[in-house]
Amino acid sequence: MNRTQAIWRIVGAIAAGVFSPPTLPGADAPVPSPRPPNIVFILADDMGWNQVGYQGSRWYETPNIDRLAAEGMRFSDAYSAAPICSPTRAALMTGKAPARLHLTDYIPGRKWEEKPLVTPEMRQGLPLEETTIPEMLHTRGYIAGLFGKWHLAENYDYEPWRPLDPESQGFDVVFHTRKPESENAPNSDRHNAIAITDRAIAFIERNRERPFFCYVAHNVVHTPLMEDAALIAKYQAKPGSEQPVNNAVMGAMIETMDTQIGRLLAALDRLHLRKNTLVVFMSDNGNVASLQAQTPWRGGKATIWEGGLRVPLAVRWPGVVPPGTQSAEPVTTVDWFSTLMDAAGVRYQPAYHDGVSLMPLLSGHATTLGREALYWHYPHYHHLGDFRPGSAIRMGRYKLIEWYEGTLLHRGPAVSLFDLVNDPGESHDLAAMQPERVALMQGKLAAWRREVRAQEMTVRAASAVTSPR
Repeated sequence: MNRTQAIWRIVGAIAAGVFSPPTLPGADAPVPSPRPPNIVFILADDMGWNQVGYQGSRWYETPNIDRLAAEGMRFSDAYSAAPICSPTRAALMTGKAPARLHLTDYIPGRKWEEKPLVTPEMRQGLPLEETTIPEMLHTRGYIAGLFGKWHLAENYDYEPWRPLDPESQGFDVVFHTRKPESENAPNSDRHNAIAITDRAIAFIERNRERPFFCYVAHNVVHTPLMEDAALIAKYQAKPGSEQPVNNAVMGAMIETMDTQIGRLLAALDRLHLRKNTLVVFMSDNGNVASLQAQTPWRGGKATIWEGGLRVPLAVRWPGVVPPGTQSAEPVTTVDWFSTLMDAAGVRYQPAYHDGVSLMPLLSGHATTLGREALYWHYPHYHHLGDFRPGSAIRMGRYKLIEWYEGTLLHRGPAVSLFDLVNDPGESHDLAAMQPERVALMQGKLAAWRREVRAQEMTVRAASAVTSPR
C-alpha cells in the first residue's frame, strides 16, 4: 500500500468515526466474534421488474436469479431510489436519498438550456465526506471488493486511488468496467459479465476466511444492446419475441448475466460459504420503455412513473431469511445501508440515514415496516423522452406525482394521483376527485423536500432559452 492509498484509507475511517491501521487487501486482520455474514450484492443495470422469471415472465430465462428468489425472499414492491443510475448507486452506498446528497441525475447530466425550467447544479460525484457501506464494514473486519460499474466519480476515466473512484470510498479490491463504447465492439464478453464474475469469484476464494463485501455491479442490460449472435437468434425464434415486453438482444444479455450469477452462487457452495452469506439481487432502475415495455407499469427509465422505479429484488440468507417467502411491503435502495449494518452488527447512527433496516421483514419477525411514505425527487429532463420533471410520494396504495412544469409554469397538471392497487398502470388520475388526499400528500412531499434540502427547479428567463441542439 503506497502513501496515497494509506491516506485515503485513513480519510474513509475518519469519515466513519473510527480509525484503524490500514492493511493490505487479503491480509490477515482481527475479526470480531461471532463472525458476521459475508455479503454479496448483485446490481443489474437498467433491468426491468418484468425481466425475471419469478415475477411471471416465461420468456426471459433467469433460472439462477429465480432460484435465488425461491431460496429466500422476493419483493413485489421494490423501488430504486431514483429512475436513473448514479443517484441510485449513491443512495445504495450511503443510505441517503439522492435529494439529500444533491446527486439526482446520471453523472455528468445535462443542462438543457432549451427547456423552460432550469435544472439544479448537482454534485459531480459521491462526496468523499460521505460514509459508505465498505467504510462502515471495515469496522467489523470486512474486506470490500467492487467488480463492475461505479459511475460515482466525476467522469468514466477510472484511475486507481483517484479521489471519488472506488478505492477512495472504501473498496480494497477493484475491477472497474464500463459499458461498451459502440455496437461494433469486437470483444466477445462485450458487457464484461464473464470478467466481472471471474474477478468476483477470485476475490471470494482469496478472502473466504474473513468476512467480505462483494459488490457485483453488472453492465447488463444497459445499451448498447449486443450479445452473441447465436444466443440472440435463440430469442428471436421464441414465441412472443414480437411483443413489446420482450427484446431478443436483452434476452440474450440477461441469459449471459444469469449464467454468471449461477457461477457465483456455485462458488459459494463449493467454498462452503452459502450458509453464512447474504446475497442480494436488485436493479438500479427500470428499463428503457422504448426498448422494452415495463408492463404492467407505465413509463420506464428516467421517469418517475412506476416503470422507471419498480425493480426486481430477491434476497437469500439461509437460516435467517425463510425460503419461498414474499413481501409486498414497499422498500427502496436507500434501505440497504441500514439493512447491511444491522446484518453485520455494525453500530451506526440511523438518524443520519433516510432508509430503514429490512431485517424485520427478512427474518420474518414483521410483515410491515410501519413507514408512512416513500419519496422521489427528479428535477431533470432526460434525452430518453419528453417526460416532465417532478417528484413523487407513495403512501400505502396511493402515489402522487408533482409536475414542476405544472406548478411553476402552469403547463399541464400540477399533480396527479393514482391508486396503484386498482390502477398499476397509472392511467386514471384521481387528483380532481380526491382533493383532500392530494393536499395531504402534496404537503408531506413538500415538507420532505425541505427536510432533505432538495435542490429545486426554477423558471428560466424567456430571453435565456436557446434553440434545441
